[in-house]
Amino acid sequence: MSSNNSSSKVISVDEQAFEKAGGQAVDEDGFPVVDETPEFEATVEQETQAKVDANHPDGIADTSEDRIHGVTLEQEERIRAREAELERISAQAEMGTQDGREQRTRDIAAKRSAERRAEFQKRAASVDPWVDPERDDPRAELTQEQLAAVNKQSMRLAEKLDGWSRAAIGRRLGEAIVGGKDLTSAVVGVFEELQTAPGQVVPIGMLEDVNRKEVSIEGTVMQLWESDSPAIQQVGLIEDESGQTKVTVWEKSNQPWIEEGERVRIHGAAKNWYNGRVSVALTGWSTVQFPERGRWWE
Repeated sequence: MSSNNSSSKVISVDEQAFEKAGGQAVDEDGFPVVDETPEFEATVEQETQAKVDANHPDGIADTSEDRIHGVTLEQEERIRAREAELERISAQAEMGTQDGREQRTRDIAAKRSAERRAEFQKRAASVDPWVDPERDDPRAELTQEQLAAVNKQSMRLAEKLDGWSRAAIGRRLGEAIVGGKDLTSAVVGVFEELQTAPGQVVPIGMLEDVNRKEVSIEGTVMQLWESDSPAIQQVGLIEDESGQTKVTVWEKSNQPWIEEGERVRIHGAAKNWYNGRVSVALTGWSTVQFPERGRWWE
Protein backbone atom coordinates (compact mmCIF):
# COMPACT_ATOMS: atom_id res chain seq x y z
CA MET A 1 0.00 0.00 0.00
CA SER A 2 1.54 3.23 -1.05
CA SER A 3 1.96 6.04 1.40
CA ASN A 4 0.56 9.48 0.66
CA ASN A 5 2.54 11.13 3.50
CA SER A 6 5.68 11.73 1.41
CA SER A 7 6.33 15.34 0.63
CA SER A 8 8.10 16.75 -2.30
CA LYS A 9 9.79 20.08 -2.82
CA VAL A 10 10.49 21.64 -6.11
CA ILE A 11 14.08 23.02 -6.36
CA SER A 12 15.09 25.36 -9.13
CA VAL A 13 18.11 24.80 -11.33
CA ASP A 14 19.97 27.80 -9.80
CA GLU A 15 19.46 26.46 -6.30
CA GLN A 16 20.72 23.04 -7.35
CA ALA A 17 23.83 24.65 -8.84
CA PHE A 18 24.44 26.63 -5.62
CA GLU A 19 24.25 23.46 -3.57
CA LYS A 20 26.64 21.63 -5.89
CA ALA A 21 29.12 24.47 -5.58
CA GLY A 22 29.30 23.90 -1.88
CA GLY A 23 27.34 26.97 -0.95
CA GLN A 24 29.41 29.26 -3.17
CA ALA A 25 27.56 31.84 -5.24
CA VAL A 26 27.28 31.11 -8.96
CA ASP A 27 26.42 33.23 -11.95
CA GLU A 28 23.49 32.69 -14.36
CA ASP A 29 25.52 30.14 -16.29
CA GLY A 30 26.23 28.13 -13.18
CA PHE A 31 29.86 29.06 -12.76
CA PRO A 32 31.12 29.97 -9.23
CA VAL A 33 31.59 33.66 -8.58
CA VAL A 34 35.12 34.48 -7.40
CA ASP A 35 35.51 37.42 -4.94
CA GLU A 36 38.75 39.25 -5.83
CA THR A 37 38.68 41.53 -2.73
CA PRO A 38 41.79 40.70 -0.58
CA GLU A 39 41.16 39.55 2.94
CA PHE A 40 43.43 40.92 5.71
CA GLU A 41 44.17 38.81 8.76
CA ALA A 42 45.99 39.80 11.98
CA THR A 43 49.29 38.17 12.86
CA VAL A 44 49.68 36.01 15.93
CA GLU A 45 51.56 38.80 17.76
CA GLN A 46 48.84 41.33 16.94
CA GLU A 47 46.11 39.01 18.11
CA THR A 48 48.00 38.32 21.34
CA GLN A 49 48.59 42.02 22.01
CA ALA A 50 44.96 42.81 21.19
CA LYS A 51 43.79 40.26 23.76
CA VAL A 52 46.15 41.71 26.38
CA ASP A 53 45.01 45.26 25.71
CA ALA A 54 41.35 44.26 25.62
CA ASN A 55 41.62 42.50 28.98
CA HIS A 56 43.70 45.26 30.62
CA PRO A 57 41.59 47.19 33.18
CA ASP A 58 42.80 50.52 31.92
CA GLY A 59 42.10 49.54 28.33
CA ILE A 60 38.54 48.62 29.19
CA ALA A 61 37.76 51.63 31.37
CA ASP A 62 39.58 54.37 29.46
CA THR A 63 37.48 55.41 26.48
CA SER A 64 38.32 59.13 26.66
CA GLU A 65 39.58 61.18 23.77
CA ASP A 66 43.04 61.53 25.45
CA ARG A 67 44.00 58.07 24.27
CA ILE A 68 46.35 57.86 21.29
CA HIS A 69 44.52 55.98 18.59
CA GLY A 70 46.25 53.29 16.59
CA VAL A 71 48.80 52.31 19.27
CA THR A 72 48.86 49.76 22.02
CA LEU A 73 48.91 50.67 25.69
CA GLU A 74 52.62 49.85 25.89
CA GLN A 75 53.41 52.17 23.00
CA GLU A 76 51.23 54.90 24.46
CA GLU A 77 52.98 54.67 27.83
CA ARG A 78 56.38 55.06 26.16
CA ILE A 79 55.18 58.09 24.19
CA ARG A 80 53.75 59.74 27.32
CA ALA A 81 56.94 59.05 29.29
CA ARG A 82 59.10 60.57 26.55
CA GLU A 83 56.91 63.67 26.42
CA ALA A 84 57.19 64.08 30.20
CA GLU A 85 60.99 63.70 30.02
CA LEU A 86 61.24 66.38 27.32
CA GLU A 87 59.12 68.74 29.42
CA ARG A 88 61.38 68.18 32.44
CA ILE A 89 64.55 68.84 30.38
CA SER A 90 63.00 71.99 28.95
CA ALA A 91 62.10 73.23 32.43
CA GLN A 92 65.64 72.60 33.70
CA ALA A 93 67.13 74.45 30.74
CA GLU A 94 64.83 77.39 31.38
CA MET A 95 65.74 77.51 35.06
CA GLY A 96 69.46 77.28 34.22
CA THR A 97 69.34 80.36 32.01
CA GLN A 98 67.55 82.64 34.41
CA ASP A 99 69.06 86.09 34.58
CA GLY A 100 71.40 86.57 37.55
CA ARG A 101 71.33 82.94 38.69
CA GLU A 102 75.05 82.44 38.00
CA GLN A 103 75.94 85.70 39.75
CA ARG A 104 73.83 84.79 42.78
CA THR A 105 75.62 81.44 43.00
CA ARG A 106 79.02 83.17 42.97
CA ASP A 107 77.87 85.65 45.62
CA ILE A 108 76.71 82.84 47.91
CA ALA A 109 79.99 80.95 47.46
CA ALA A 110 82.03 84.09 48.17
CA LYS A 111 79.97 84.84 51.27
CA ARG A 112 80.47 81.35 52.67
CA SER A 113 84.19 81.49 51.91
CA ALA A 114 84.47 84.81 53.77
CA GLU A 115 82.60 83.34 56.74
CA ARG A 116 84.91 80.33 56.91
CA ARG A 117 87.98 82.57 56.64
CA ALA A 118 86.70 84.84 59.43
CA GLU A 119 86.05 81.86 61.67
CA PHE A 120 89.54 80.50 61.02
CA GLN A 121 91.07 83.88 61.87
CA LYS A 122 89.12 83.98 65.13
CA ARG A 123 90.58 80.61 66.11
CA ALA A 124 94.05 81.78 65.09
CA ALA A 125 93.58 84.87 67.25
CA SER A 126 93.97 82.70 70.33
CA VAL A 127 97.62 82.29 69.29
CA ASP A 128 98.25 85.63 67.56
CA PRO A 129 95.86 88.41 68.68
CA TRP A 130 96.73 90.52 65.64
CA VAL A 131 94.99 88.15 63.22
CA ASP A 132 91.65 88.67 64.95
CA PRO A 133 89.35 90.01 62.16
CA GLU A 134 87.46 92.14 64.67
CA ARG A 135 90.60 93.90 65.90
CA ASP A 136 91.37 97.32 64.48
CA ASP A 137 94.27 97.91 62.10
CA PRO A 138 97.41 98.37 64.26
CA ARG A 139 98.49 101.28 62.06
CA ALA A 140 95.70 103.31 63.65
CA GLU A 141 97.74 103.30 66.89
CA LEU A 142 100.85 104.74 65.22
CA THR A 143 101.85 108.37 65.27
CA GLN A 144 101.80 110.34 62.05
CA GLU A 145 105.59 110.11 61.81
CA GLN A 146 105.61 106.35 62.42
CA LEU A 147 102.81 105.81 59.87
CA ALA A 148 104.73 107.74 57.20
CA ALA A 149 107.84 105.60 57.84
CA VAL A 150 105.79 102.38 57.72
CA ASN A 151 104.22 103.36 54.39
CA LYS A 152 107.63 104.14 52.93
CA GLN A 153 109.16 100.84 54.06
CA SER A 154 106.14 98.79 52.97
CA MET A 155 106.46 100.27 49.46
CA ARG A 156 110.14 99.32 49.37
CA LEU A 157 109.54 95.77 50.63
CA ALA A 158 106.67 95.20 48.18
CA GLU A 159 109.15 95.57 45.31
CA LYS A 160 111.28 92.75 46.73
CA LEU A 161 108.55 90.38 47.87
CA ASP A 162 106.43 88.79 45.15
CA GLY A 163 102.82 88.15 46.05
CA TRP A 164 102.66 90.56 48.99
CA SER A 165 100.75 93.84 48.73
CA ARG A 166 101.82 97.13 50.33
CA ALA A 167 98.77 96.99 52.61
CA ALA A 168 99.61 93.51 53.92
CA ILE A 169 103.26 94.45 54.53
CA GLY A 170 102.27 97.73 56.16
CA ARG A 171 99.94 95.94 58.55
CA ARG A 172 102.71 93.51 59.56
CA LEU A 173 105.09 96.41 60.16
CA GLY A 174 102.46 98.20 62.22
CA GLU A 175 101.94 95.08 64.35
CA ALA A 176 105.68 94.81 65.02
CA ILE A 177 106.05 98.49 65.97
CA VAL A 178 102.97 98.48 68.21
CA GLY A 179 104.40 95.34 69.80
CA GLY A 180 107.50 97.29 70.93
CA LYS A 181 110.02 96.91 68.07
CA ASP A 182 111.79 99.84 66.52
CA LEU A 183 111.39 100.51 62.80
CA THR A 184 114.67 98.87 61.73
CA SER A 185 114.04 95.66 63.67
CA ALA A 186 110.47 95.56 62.43
CA VAL A 187 111.54 95.90 58.78
CA VAL A 188 114.19 93.16 59.08
CA GLY A 189 111.87 90.79 60.94
CA VAL A 190 108.90 91.26 58.59
CA PHE A 191 111.09 90.90 55.51
CA GLU A 192 112.59 87.62 56.73
CA GLU A 193 109.18 86.33 57.79
CA LEU A 194 107.46 87.07 54.48
CA GLN A 195 110.46 86.03 52.43
CA THR A 196 110.33 82.51 53.85
CA ALA A 197 106.54 82.25 53.99
CA PRO A 198 104.88 79.26 52.29
CA GLY A 199 104.74 79.71 48.53
CA GLN A 200 107.56 82.25 48.43
CA VAL A 201 110.87 81.61 46.69
CA VAL A 202 113.33 81.22 49.56
CA PRO A 203 116.95 82.40 49.20
CA ILE A 204 119.16 79.34 49.20
CA GLY A 205 121.30 80.79 51.97
CA MET A 206 118.23 80.90 54.26
CA LEU A 207 117.07 77.31 53.77
CA GLU A 208 118.47 76.28 57.14
CA ASP A 209 116.21 78.80 58.89
CA VAL A 210 112.99 77.64 57.19
CA ASN A 211 110.95 75.38 59.44
CA ARG A 212 109.11 73.54 56.65
CA LYS A 213 109.57 70.27 54.82
CA GLU A 214 108.85 71.77 51.39
CA VAL A 215 110.42 74.93 49.98
CA SER A 216 110.64 76.88 46.72
CA ILE A 217 113.98 78.08 45.43
CA GLU A 218 115.43 79.70 42.31
CA GLY A 219 119.01 79.68 41.11
CA THR A 220 121.54 78.59 38.50
CA VAL A 221 122.67 74.98 38.13
CA MET A 222 126.42 75.29 38.61
CA GLN A 223 127.43 71.63 38.33
CA LEU A 224 125.96 68.21 37.58
CA TRP A 225 127.57 64.81 38.14
CA GLU A 226 126.61 61.19 37.65
CA SER A 227 125.20 59.22 40.53
CA ASP A 228 125.96 55.60 41.37
CA SER A 229 122.35 55.04 42.44
CA PRO A 230 119.86 53.98 39.72
CA ALA A 231 117.12 55.67 41.76
CA ILE A 232 118.65 59.11 41.09
CA GLN A 233 118.08 60.79 37.73
CA GLN A 234 120.37 63.81 38.30
CA VAL A 235 122.35 65.35 41.11
CA GLY A 236 124.27 68.62 41.27
CA LEU A 237 124.65 72.07 42.83
CA ILE A 238 122.28 75.01 42.52
CA GLU A 239 123.32 78.53 43.52
CA ASP A 240 121.88 82.02 43.92
CA GLU A 241 123.21 85.29 45.36
CA SER A 242 122.81 84.06 48.94
CA GLY A 243 124.48 80.63 48.70
CA GLN A 244 124.38 77.18 47.13
CA THR A 245 122.99 73.76 47.97
CA LYS A 246 122.84 70.23 46.63
CA VAL A 247 119.83 69.30 44.50
CA THR A 248 118.75 65.72 43.76
CA VAL A 249 116.26 64.68 41.10
CA TRP A 250 114.74 61.28 41.82
CA GLU A 251 114.19 58.92 38.87
CA LYS A 252 110.54 58.26 39.74
CA SER A 253 109.73 61.98 40.00
CA ASN A 254 109.26 62.25 36.20
CA GLN A 255 110.92 65.68 36.17
CA PRO A 256 112.48 67.28 33.07
CA TRP A 257 116.24 67.11 32.58
CA ILE A 258 118.26 70.09 33.82
CA GLU A 259 121.42 71.36 32.13
CA GLU A 260 124.47 73.00 33.63
CA GLY A 261 124.42 76.80 33.55
CA GLU A 262 120.63 76.83 33.32
CA ARG A 263 118.48 78.98 35.62
CA VAL A 264 115.64 77.05 37.23
CA ARG A 265 112.79 77.80 39.59
CA ILE A 266 111.72 74.87 41.75
CA HIS A 267 108.44 74.77 43.67
CA GLY A 268 107.65 72.17 46.31
CA ALA A 269 111.15 70.75 46.71
CA ALA A 270 111.67 68.44 49.69
CA LYS A 271 114.18 69.82 52.20
CA ASN A 272 116.68 67.28 53.56
CA TRP A 273 119.75 67.24 55.80
CA TYR A 274 122.92 65.33 54.93
CA ASN A 275 126.14 65.45 56.97
CA GLY A 276 124.89 68.54 58.77
CA ARG A 277 124.13 70.44 55.57
CA VAL A 278 120.76 71.24 54.05
CA SER A 279 119.85 70.02 50.56
CA VAL A 280 116.74 69.78 48.38
CA ALA A 281 115.23 66.96 46.32
CA LEU A 282 112.72 66.96 43.48
CA THR A 283 109.84 64.53 43.97
CA GLY A 284 106.68 63.80 42.03
CA TRP A 285 105.00 66.69 43.86
CA SER A 286 107.63 69.22 42.76
CA THR A 287 107.40 71.49 39.72
CA VAL A 288 110.32 72.87 37.71
CA GLN A 289 110.28 76.03 35.59
CA PHE A 290 112.94 77.45 33.30
CA PRO A 291 112.56 81.27 33.22
CA GLU A 292 115.24 81.76 30.57
CA ARG A 293 114.54 78.71 28.40
CA GLY A 294 113.06 79.71 25.01
CA ARG A 295 109.60 78.51 24.06
CA TRP A 296 109.46 76.18 21.08
CA TRP A 297 106.94 78.32 19.14
CA GLU A 298 109.27 81.30 19.26
